[in-house]
Amino acid sequence: MMRVENDILVPEFAEWLSKEKQVYFTPSGVSMRPFIEGDKDSVTLVAMDRAPQRGDIVLALVKASNGNKTYVLHRLVRIENHQSSIIYVLQGDGNLSGEEICRREDIIGRVVAIDTPQGRRKRLTRGFLWHRLFPLRRYLLKIYRHTWLKWNYK
Repeated sequence: MMRVENDILVPEFAEWLSKEKQVYFTPSGVSMRPFIEGDKDSVTLVAMDRAPQRGDIVLALVKASNGNKTYVLHRLVRIENHQSSIIYVLQGDGNLSGEEICRREDIIGRVVAIDTPQGRRKRLTRGFLWHRLFPLRRYLLKIYRHTWLKWNYK
C-alpha cells in the first residue's frame, strides 16, 4: 500500500470535491474505531452540499495541540455559537479525550459510505448512542480490539 502525505492528498480531494466528484480513500489511524478501521476500511467523501450536522463524519483542517494545522476525519459532536460565529467541535469515535475545533470553511467534505476490505458496506450511523456511552468507551473499545477485530479483519 502506498501512503501519500495528507498535505499533498487533501488539497487534491478538495479540488475534486469542488467539481462535484466523490473521493474514495482508505484513512489511516485508529481514532474512528469502531466505525472506521484505519488502513482497512475505505470511505467515500462528498462535498458539504448542506450545513454540517451533529453526527456527520467530516474531513476537516484543525489546529493540533502543538499549534500546527492538521487534517482529521472525525465526527461532528457539537455545534456552538462562539463570539458571533459558529464553531464545529469534532472528536474521533475511538478517542477517549480531546476534541478539535474548526470553522465551516475548514470542513472539506463528509463521509457518505464506509466499506470493509471484504466489500461489505458498513451502516453509516450518526454515533449519538456511542457518544452517550463515553464513560464506557474505554472498555467497549478494549472488547472490540480483542474480539471483533480478530474475527473480522484477519
